[in-house]
Amino acid sequence: MAASPSSSSTAASTNIMLAIFEKKTNGVDLYRPLRNYVTFHYSEREAQNLEDDLQTLKQLRSDLERHTDPSLPARRDLLQTYFKSLCLVETRFPISPDPDHVNALTFVWFDAFKPKQKASQQNIHLEKASVLFNLGAVYSQIGLSYDRNTVDGRRQASHAFIAAAGSFAFLRDNASMKASVGSSTTVDLSVECAGMLEKLMLAQAQECVFENTIAKGSTPGVCAKISRQVGIYYEEALAALNVVPLSQHFDKSWIVHVQLKAALFYAEACYRYGLELHEKEEIAEEIARLRSAVNVLAEAKKSSKGAAAQILDAIGKLEANINRNLERAVKENDRVYLMRVPSPSSLPPLPAFSMVKPMAMNEVLDASKEKMFASLVPDSSAKALSRYTEMVDDVIRAQAEKLQQASELTRVRLKEMELPDSILALEGNFTLPTSLKEDVEAVQISGGPAGLEAELQQLKDLRRVNQELLVQTEELLQKEGREDSQFRSQFGTKWTRPQSSTLTKNLQDRLNRFAGNLKQAAESDGRIERSVREHSALMSILDARPIESALPSLARPIMSFDQNEDAVVGSLKQSLRQLETLGAQRAGLEDMLKEMKRKDDILPKLMTSTGSYDDLFKKEIAKYDHICEEIAQNIEAQEQLLLQIQAQNDEFSVIFNLEDYKASREKAYKQIEAAIAKFREIKDNINEGLKFYVTLQDAITNVKQQSNDFVMTRNIQCREMIEDVQRQVAGLSFQDNKNTGAFNSNYPSVGSQNQRSTTQTDPRPQTPYYQPVEQPPVPPYGHHPPPPYGGPAHHQPPPPYHIPPTSTAPYPPPQVHQQPPANHEYGQPAYPGWRGPYYNAQAQQPGSVPRPPYTIPSPYPPPHQSGYYKQQ
Repeated sequence: MAASPSSSSTAASTNIMLAIFEKKTNGVDLYRPLRNYVTFHYSEREAQNLEDDLQTLKQLRSDLERHTDPSLPARRDLLQTYFKSLCLVETRFPISPDPDHVNALTFVWFDAFKPKQKASQQNIHLEKASVLFNLGAVYSQIGLSYDRNTVDGRRQASHAFIAAAGSFAFLRDNASMKASVGSSTTVDLSVECAGMLEKLMLAQAQECVFENTIAKGSTPGVCAKISRQVGIYYEEALAALNVVPLSQHFDKSWIVHVQLKAALFYAEACYRYGLELHEKEEIAEEIARLRSAVNVLAEAKKSSKGAAAQILDAIGKLEANINRNLERAVKENDRVYLMRVPSPSSLPPLPAFSMVKPMAMNEVLDASKEKMFASLVPDSSAKALSRYTEMVDDVIRAQAEKLQQASELTRVRLKEMELPDSILALEGNFTLPTSLKEDVEAVQISGGPAGLEAELQQLKDLRRVNQELLVQTEELLQKEGREDSQFRSQFGTKWTRPQSSTLTKNLQDRLNRFAGNLKQAAESDGRIERSVREHSALMSILDARPIESALPSLARPIMSFDQNEDAVVGSLKQSLRQLETLGAQRAGLEDMLKEMKRKDDILPKLMTSTGSYDDLFKKEIAKYDHICEEIAQNIEAQEQLLLQIQAQNDEFSVIFNLEDYKASREKAYKQIEAAIAKFREIKDNINEGLKFYVTLQDAITNVKQQSNDFVMTRNIQCREMIEDVQRQVAGLSFQDNKNTGAFNSNYPSVGSQNQRSTTQTDPRPQTPYYQPVEQPPVPPYGHHPPPPYGGPAHHQPPPPYHIPPTSTAPYPPPQVHQQPPANHEYGQPAYPGWRGPYYNAQAQQPGSVPRPPYTIPSPYPPPHQSGYYKQQ
């Protein structure tokens, strides 16, 4: 025990306080046992990496033993640093007699109050508890070192005693029980002793505050409350000293000192409180309080043997002041007030007010930020970290689900109330549903109903081009036929080649079918034109730009009795803004949770934790509680706000006749949908017609080319036959009578090229030009006729359109164009039985479709098979 005498100008100054001496210890080498453990359980390389940390720990223990720096603040810092290092050692190096642990370390510490008693243990708990005790002792010595004759000195002393109380409280709560396990222990580290020292340090800290309160000239009532709390702290320390194990452990002077302090500050409180009562003229209670103070001081002086002279002197001065005021109060009561004085036992307790509390040492002694031995992570800590991470994930997952459900609930409820669409409709900012608006935009991009006229004109133009090609081809064949008939009439039986009508029958059949298809196509075009005219009014809504201009608007009521429309709309808007704010807050709260998890690294705390992991998890997971609470409050506020919005929307609906507006709006939506469907149907029909005409044009062009080749070949043959006939008439002699029958034997069919030998020097052909007039009969429609004039049967070209019987597409795309063979078998029909899938036509042979010169892509998928161009 140490005392610091000092003088004071106040009557209540006791001028004496206590400080605690440090515990002593024996030297111990931490370096070698810990290094051997790392080498054996990890590796020599790891031990080398930890060399600096081991040396640092060794130096800290050495400084603790030798008191190398006499400065109290330096000693305090050393103890704090060494305690943090011990926390790191505890989680990485198991120290015990177990063979697999660090079993070569034994810590020895002596009792601070009875130095002959010592404790010896092979664990780190005794070491940590002793360091904490010494830290509290050093803080008490620091407090005693300040000059309490000054206000600042008393304030600093109070802070030091508060820190000492915090150290002893930390010792009691975290280390005393562990250090007291076993037979080798000392009383100074017991829970009872640590608790007593905590109260003693708090009493001295409150005493410093009381001295400053007197120095500042505070009111008697305030001084009385602070003084009474000083006495209460001393009384609690005295109660601990009077029971085992402390009653037989501390010197008698300790008990006397604390007992006199408790009595002194109780009497001081009565004295100060009496001054306040005197001012209030409550003389009877004043007398009772002063008599109680006199009795307490008289009783304390009976056991004052061995007390410090300063305390006895302070008691004497205070007793004199109390007796003087008591005598004055009694005289005034006897002469003036004549009040009945209550007995001291009937008085209520004096009011007290604590100005101090133990310093929280958790942050001061937190070792989680220390880097010593950071590379050593035991499996238990890694598994504990994984458990904690799962706990955090569960919290975040549960809260995220709540936030998502709240947002989804808001979306559904607003959609049911059609908000904010109805507000936007009132302001003219309404819009179509997204899918319907996209359909309208697609229609408008493709030209809209107004662009159908141009496409109809394109149909007409293509039909006219096809008709002209057909007429030109027919005229070409007719002209050749007339010339053939003219020569046949002129030369009679000498004109032996086949008639044109026989050779061009297949071409004429195809041209006739094309003409029939064109006629039916014209009828289909007419139906399209009539459909456009009939539905132009329906589709005209699609030409509105923007399309919203064609929708009905939500207008204010024509007549209003209370003129509160603006107030209703304003309150509804305000509620919607509040709802939007809550939604933004939810997004921020979710981000806060994720950010907190990202920064939440408790591994250092796990490595320094010496208690239950569950307790640490509970403490750490509590960090998320305030966000979870905010989330719950946000969801509750949203529920209340949605109820409010529901009521406001009901009122809004009644005032603005929202049901009628919804009905008219839905009617407009259906009209737009019907217009889109009809537009797509007509558009698909037009595109089908365009594809038909393009493909038919290709087919007619092909037939026309065959006809041109046929006419050219016939013209060449005609000239040669005329020459032969003229030579016969002139009586010329021909040696090869076979030539006279050449036209009857092998005349090439339409589309065949004259085969001449390239090595023949005679310009006249050496093979007969003609074949017999007899030709095979034309097969019925739907069958490929054999080539009438020797053409290979496998060169039959396919029809331009082919509809696979199992195809589900209403309009099959054109097939790859099949080029005719090089020898141009024109005797075969290029499109036998041709019929397109678009226009009504006769049955046709299956085959590939020639590629049209261009195609008109449709911007829409066909909704159904058009009824305009059906196959007959």
